[in-house]
Amino acid sequence: MAITEEKLQEPVTVGFIALGCPKNIVDSEKMLAEITQANLIVTADSDNADIVVINTCGFIAPAKAEAIEAIRHAVSRKRTGAVKKVIVAGCLSERLGKDLFNHTDGIDAIVGLGQRNNIARIIKKTLCSNEKAVFLGRYPHDVSDNSARLLLTPHHWAYLKISEGCNHKCSFCTIPTIKGRFRSKPEKLIIAEAKELVSSGVMELNIIAQDTAYYGRDFKIKNTLAKLVGKLEEITALKWIRLMYLYPTGIDEELIETVTQSKKVVHYFDIPIQHINDRILNAMRRPDTQKHLRHLIEKLRQAIPDLVLRTTLITGFPGETDQQFDELLEFVKWAKFDALGCFKFYSESGTAAAQMPCHVPNRIKQQRLEEIMLTQQKIAFDKNRNRIGTELTCLVDSVDNTGTGRGRFYGQAPDIDSVCIIENCSVKAGSFLNTKVVASKDYDLLVQQI
Repeated sequence: MAITEEKLQEPVTVGFIALGCPKNIVDSEKMLAEITQANLIVTADSDNADIVVINTCGFIAPAKAEAIEAIRHAVSRKRTGAVKKVIVAGCLSERLGKDLFNHTDGIDAIVGLGQRNNIARIIKKTLCSNEKAVFLGRYPHDVSDNSARLLLTPHHWAYLKISEGCNHKCSFCTIPTIKGRFRSKPEKLIIAEAKELVSSGVMELNIIAQDTAYYGRDFKIKNTLAKLVGKLEEITALKWIRLMYLYPTGIDEELIETVTQSKKVVHYFDIPIQHINDRILNAMRRPDTQKHLRHLIEKLRQAIPDLVLRTTLITGFPGETDQQFDELLEFVKWAKFDALGCFKFYSESGTAAAQMPCHVPNRIKQQRLEEIMLTQQKIAFDKNRNRIGTELTCLVDSVDNTGTGRGRFYGQAPDIDSVCIIENCSVKAGSFLNTKVVASKDYDLLVQQI
């Protein structure tokens, strides 16, 4: 039964489930702000809320499966009467549209990316209706203002999204279809948002986009990212700037020089390369070559000796032979990345790669994934052991009731990398602390305050 207009005068509780990548987290934070500003009450108990909003990811099969599981759980609570309405928003809604109703019976509304800022109005409309509804519309050509967010991250660090969409045509990727063409956010908006975040206590800004290095190219302006970083550095209370998702073809001399001279940009590059074999890169529609990638890594490490490098790989791409996989494995051993994520290839409908011949059996993909990760594990563990005895400045993320802190040095990005475990931590979360590495525990470092 729908809630009447009169009932809406009473407090309405909203359970919000945020799924997906950091870019999706920013959207969730903005939606939460819109919800609270509309005098709706956000509750941590999404199993017993008037309405549940699930902001989904739909990039690859595991993300879709996670979203469908969350939707089905919310719908099951609705059937018991504990939840009244279920709204599904985000990338999966944008990708599937009204077809999402066919995946799970019981969804009340489907909300596309272009309706993000209307979420409060949609919640109220859904509560007052017994009809299913779809709120899609065209994805906006401009880039939304992300100021006045309700942060899901700790108070001392945040994501700063500088663009939407993607112009790359990678054959395995659904993002351009879901999010449209690359659209840079005007510098003025970015700086205003950064200042707002820093004034609220944020000391680390993690710069995100589908391809951060592409920033400004849609404006036909050169070195725009480097200039943006320079503007961000002028914010006095900001201590760390971290550049995420830098496609290798966009890393130029100007950006490298900017990082080497900066006192705030941490020496950490997240460079998704996906593969190293030239034939596979060509089939992926990546503009890179093995020669360029090897040269780039050598150049970066020569220019920034203490650089921490993270990358992302795909194994089991259609047609990947044993020899091509061995080439990738040998490259991992040579490059010695500090951190590495590897994914099995997923055949996503609507992508060019899904139509390619010679798909690799899942059993082989899993074996190759495990071999890559075991190889990387040895590299990471060796690097950790080599850090024993060194001193690191850590940003403390949390301190438990036993006095054990968890923090990160510049080479550890939040949520995706390892951490520093701080014994007898005497400072609060959000503080910088000088430490010494005394041991390592798997991927994490054990450090003591000095």
